[in-house]
Amino acid sequence: MPALSVIQTALNRAVTEGVFPGAVLAVRCGDRTVSRFHAGHLSTVPPGSPVGISTIYDLASLTKPLATVTALVLLMQKGSCRLDDRVADHLPECADAPIGSATIRHLLTHSSGLPGWRGFYERLSPAGTIPSSAGEREQAKRAMLSLIRSEASVYERGTRSLYSDLGFIVLGLIVERSSRQSMSDYFLDHIVDPLGGPRIGFILPERLQAFSDSVDTEIVAVAPTEVDGWRGHLLCGEVHDQNAAALGGEAGHAGLFGTADAVLAITGEWLKAYHGQKAILDQGIAREFTRRQKQEGASSWALGWDTPSTPSSAGRYFGARSFGHLGYTGTSIWIDPEHELEVVLLSNRVHPSNKNEAIREFRPAIHNLVYQQFIGSI
Repeated sequence: MPALSVIQTALNRAVTEGVFPGAVLAVRCGDRTVSRFHAGHLSTVPPGSPVGISTIYDLASLTKPLATVTALVLLMQKGSCRLDDRVADHLPECADAPIGSATIRHLLTHSSGLPGWRGFYERLSPAGTIPSSAGEREQAKRAMLSLIRSEASVYERGTRSLYSDLGFIVLGLIVERSSRQSMSDYFLDHIVDPLGGPRIGFILPERLQAFSDSVDTEIVAVAPTEVDGWRGHLLCGEVHDQNAAALGGEAGHAGLFGTADAVLAITGEWLKAYHGQKAILDQGIAREFTRRQKQEGASSWALGWDTPSTPSSAGRYFGARSFGHLGYTGTSIWIDPEHELEVVLLSNRVHPSNKNEAIREFRPAIHNLVYQQFIGSI
């Protein structure tokens, strides 16, 4: 039996040492009951309430695999798109742009030639105002695509991998065009609802109250991130990523908020599909999307998922077939399908400042500890 107190002590110590104000850690191993740990407070400035297992966090780039990649797989299963479709096949306005001839596969492996990031939010909304209706979001997305379309390639496509938020913004737009739904609506209709309504979603301005009301009798708490100089206030229930905010809170690269259990609801579908069990995903495509694409080691990327590298935030023990992803706000997922081990860490390490990078050392250490307790050291 795992020594759960050892893991709880490590989480408590991380709070004391200032790795984050608070955090939730959820571990599922095979058919065992989920083990949940929580420590610390929602915030330090101002002092916040204690964190609980139902605390909602800004999931940041976990949006990429949980929403965008999962949506693409579902659309591919229906024949609405394919890995080797070109961007221009779904976004014809990109036909004459460098990105137009890149494929969905290129975008998923971060090898499309796009730069990693651009501060387009300042051009879309110099005053820091956020689109608050479907019409305003659609206008912002068209403007964002125009800006991405004008970007020249910063390296020869397919020759390297450069982690790119811009590429996943494009993928989010492909999901919307292919499905004829917004990202938030598609995610709700085809992922959240079929899984029984786990507490996860894009918190759009006009849906914030409804999101909070969906919690029945439990107390909802959303962990804040930091004071954003562009928007001029402390962010709580508003996406931390500024380009996602400029799109109204829903994008292919960021925007999801959720609880640790809700994240497990989706990772569980990936793991079940991987092993050929009943799931919303097909086994073959789930295995392909979680397989490292360049076996010679030039890149650790699978298709939208990452795999362990050396060194890895997953620590020393997660096997070569493992897959996962990180989120800038202090979130992470790592899954070892061989041992059916899922580890979800949610925190707001960017509060009160994103200058705090102590989580870099904490992540591999906590994954080593979890692996040793649940699986045994190697």
